[in-house]
Amino acid sequence: MNFLLSDDQLAFLSAIEDLLRDRCDPLSVHRIFDVEGDAQFDAELWTALVEMGIPAIFVPEAYGGLGLEMVDLAIVTELFGAYAAPVPWLGHALASVAIALAGSEEQKAAWLPRIASGEILATVAFGEGKSVWFPGEWTLSAADGSLTGTKTLVPNAAEADLIVVGVAEGLALVEKGTGWRSERIDSGDRTRPVDTVVFEGAKAELLASGMEARDRLADAAAVLVAADAFGGAERCVKMSVDYAGVREQYGQPIAAFQGLRYQLVEMALATEPARGLYWYAAHAWDKLPDKAAHAAAQAKAHLADTYLQVTRDTVEAHGGIGFTWEHDTHIYMKRAMLDWTWMGSPSRHRLRAADFAGW
Repeated sequence: MNFLLSDDQLAFLSAIEDLLRDRCDPLSVHRIFDVEGDAQFDAELWTALVEMGIPAIFVPEAYGGLGLEMVDLAIVTELFGAYAAPVPWLGHALASVAIALAGSEEQKAAWLPRIASGEILATVAFGEGKSVWFPGEWTLSAADGSLTGTKTLVPNAAEADLIVVGVAEGLALVEKGTGWRSERIDSGDRTRPVDTVVFEGAKAELLASGMEARDRLADAAAVLVAADAFGGAERCVKMSVDYAGVREQYGQPIAAFQGLRYQLVEMALATEPARGLYWYAAHAWDKLPDKAAHAAAQAKAHLADTYLQVTRDTVEAHGGIGFTWEHDTHIYMKRAMLDWTWMGSPSRHRLRAADFAGW
């Protein structure tokens, strides 16, 4: 079986990377990251991505989308991770997956065209604190058409027009201005702001097939986080190798020092083979439903751990400048910390993988 990307996928990625290279250089990221007050996102970059049709990737063609698959969402997410793109991608992409999977025809017609066109910004709310992330643990209820309670680490809730909320009955839609408020969390990662959302009798509409789709949505979230982690880790390896080739000490590039060479090799060996983990997890989500949950849990667990360790090694490889606010290394480390935490820690996913494997 050929697991290489198709020519169309490669061309699509090339076009996106050209845009990111032009509009998402390190200085542009720092302008968002360093701004005083609550971080938001790069609105101009997001508009450009919307014009390219990025939010429409998973939306069926019947609703104005591209009708592509999870693997396409994942490889685009890898690019956003590599460039530390300050855009509200994660929540918006998962909201499109949720409604495409679980919405009634009326719900799909009402929301998917607007999500695909970027007319609205959507997000998802899963976490309830105390390591509660997974569908079987959700306690908030929308059985009576209203929602009361708290969700935490919700991506871009303050800017969102629509939230897909994980509830005891499956998945529910909550619109902006219907009885909820948000408070920004200082998570460290200012490229992807998150909020605590407090629902106070908010009007909630259950997605028609939310109970059947909720586990699939959780697996999709794990796949996308793994893809982001791979993209960031790979970029950190490249940054470290490039720096080692130009930084001189004792009259020679520091890449000549055996200790650093070993460290760079270990970073590369930990990262590059893991690409197959998230590619396979995305493929399994699309084509192998019996293996999808196990593959997603493995990918999230391994890549979140790998990314965090690689960013630590990257700081060390850059020596004194690696610890400074002005350098890029801390941006990637903080993204790695959010990837490690969001949708459950690696240890939780390893336990899930063991359960799925029948251990």
